[in-house]
Amino acid sequence: MTGGPALVARPAAGAPARLRGALGERVFYGLIGFVGVLLIWEATAQLGLYRKSLLSTPSAIWQAAATDIANGELWPHVSLSLTEFAIGFVLSLVLGVPLGLLIGWFRRVDYLFSGLLAGLNAMPHVALIPLIILVAGIGMESKVIVVFLWTFFAVVVTTFNGVQTTARKHLEITRSFGGSQWLAFRTVVLPSTLPFIISGVRIGAGRALVGVVSAEFLAANRGLGFYISLYGTFLDTARVMLGIVIFGILGVVIGELVRVVERRFEVWRPDLHH
Repeated sequence: MTGGPALVARPAAGAPARLRGALGERVFYGLIGFVGVLLIWEATAQLGLYRKSLLSTPSAIWQAAATDIANGELWPHVSLSLTEFAIGFVLSLVLGVPLGLLIGWFRRVDYLFSGLLAGLNAMPHVALIPLIILVAGIGMESKVIVVFLWTFFAVVVTTFNGVQTTARKHLEITRSFGGSQWLAFRTVVLPSTLPFIISGVRIGAGRALVGVVSAEFLAANRGLGFYISLYGTFLDTARVMLGIVIFGILGVVIGELVRVVERRFEVWRPDLHH
């Protein structure tokens, strides 16, 4: 059948240029807002409007960052947290995307897993961390499991929803021309589901960072969460805020990278009103 691939939408020719323009504008105003917050934060601290021992100041955080980077203390914590994030996140995508596609495409697979996944997703994941640490220990393995669980359900659910919202008229056209199930899946379902998968990746990335810091808070001897917890016990608010700021920067960078990919494939998103 030669008509199947023609059903897939093609990106507009000017889309890359518009994307670059929108991204540049977003970064520009984002930097202005970030610098503005830092200036207000520093000014209010110097004017004595709040106690520096509570929230520290940008200048003190910068000094702590320079010191800990120079003496090599900070990088091992950042490196371990990123490693835990990457392993758990990739595993969740490798398992979550195929499972979401299977649940959405095959009715019996949906019946088999949807109830179980809904129940597990409704559970408070934070409450599982002590059990995971008890079983897997305080090493990297427990953090990877936490990151995996935090991300897995978001990826499965968004992928499943993407398959379910595929335009039925396109599937019917493919089948009316004698197209196979595999052809319909490959030329219609997968392109239509891709924006939903990327949305799940973006949501899951944020959850994964929360999972890393939550697990490291409770039981760890290295990592950014441990770094924050350790210096919190010494009331060193500059380093506590430094760890929080680093997590925030990681979240923004990862989110923006995924957002760029998401916008690139936004043209494939099906029209839900038809």
